[in-house]
Amino acid sequence: MNITCECVKSVVKHTKGIYFEIIVVDNASRDDSVKVLRSLNIKNLRIIKNKKNIGFGSANNQGMKIAKGNFILLLNSDTKVYDNVIGKMVLWQKLHPEIGIASCALKNPDGTLQDSGGYFPTLVRVFSWMTIQDVPGVDNLIKPFHPMKSKSFMRGESFYKEEKELDWVTGAFFLMSKEVFEDVGFFDSDYFMYMEEVDYCYEAKKRGWRVYYLPSLSLTHIGGASGTRQTLVVGEYQGIKTFFKKHYSRWQYPLLRILLKIGSLGRIILFGIVEGKESASVYAKAFKAA
Repeated sequence: MNITCECVKSVVKHTKGIYFEIIVVDNASRDDSVKVLRSLNIKNLRIIKNKKNIGFGSANNQGMKIAKGNFILLLNSDTKVYDNVIGKMVLWQKLHPEIGIASCALKNPDGTLQDSGGYFPTLVRVFSWMTIQDVPGVDNLIKPFHPMKSKSFMRGESFYKEEKELDWVTGAFFLMSKEVFEDVGFFDSDYFMYMEEVDYCYEAKKRGWRVYYLPSLSLTHIGGASGTRQTLVVGEYQGIKTFFKKHYSRWQYPLLRILLKIGSLGRIILFGIVEGKESASVYAKAFKAA
C-alpha cells in the first residue's frame, strides 16, 4: 500500500472529536494512489489530480482554495498520525486564538526527533549555518535557522523537546486558522518546493500572528519521500535565494550567495572525505545553484 493511502487511513482512524474533510492533491503521481484512494470509499474525501507536478505550495493552494473548515492543516503524505494528534492540536489552537500557525513534533520511524522549525534566515544566521553552527554554544548566541544538525555530534535534538514560539514551523504538519489564511492568502508560487512555509510564516508574523511549536503532541514522518537529498539541498538553496530577494534589501542578496557558496565548498570537502563522492556531488550541484 502506498504512503498516501496509509496517511489518509491514519487520519480517518485516529482523528476524534472534530468534524473534518480530507483534500488530497495528487501532483502527477505515477502510481495507483488515486485509484486506491477512491476505492476506500471515504465519505469526506476529495481528490484533485494534477497532470503535472506544480510544486508544494501551488498544490497546497489548490486544496486551501476549496477547504471549508475553520482550521486548515497541511499534512505531508509521508506521515502517520496517532492518538488524535489532529483533534488535540485543533483544540489547543482554539484555546490560543493568538496563535495563527502551529506544529507538533515530527518523529522518525525509530522515534528520534526531526527538524520541525526554526528562525528566519538572516545573513548572520546563514553564516552560522554554513560555517560555525556545529561549535557548542553558537546557537545560544545566534538563533539558528536550522536548529537540527543531523551530521554533527551536537545534533540539536534537545531544541525540539521544549514548547516554544518560533519564526517558522515545518510544512509537513502546518496547522493554521482560517483567519490566517484569509489574512495572508495563498503560498507564493515562486517557490517550487522548500522554503514556502518559511515565507508564509514571515507574512503571517508581519500581520501580527504568532507561530508555535508543541512537542507534547507528535506524529511519524518518514521523510524524503518527495525527493532526494540533492533535490532537498538544491531546492532549499534556491528557496533561500527567493526569500532574500523578496523580503530583504537588494545588497544582501550577493552576500547570501557568497555564504552559500562558502558553505557548499566546505561540505564538498568534508562530506567528500567522510561519505564519499556521492555526497560531494550533491554539494557540487548546490554550489552551482547558490
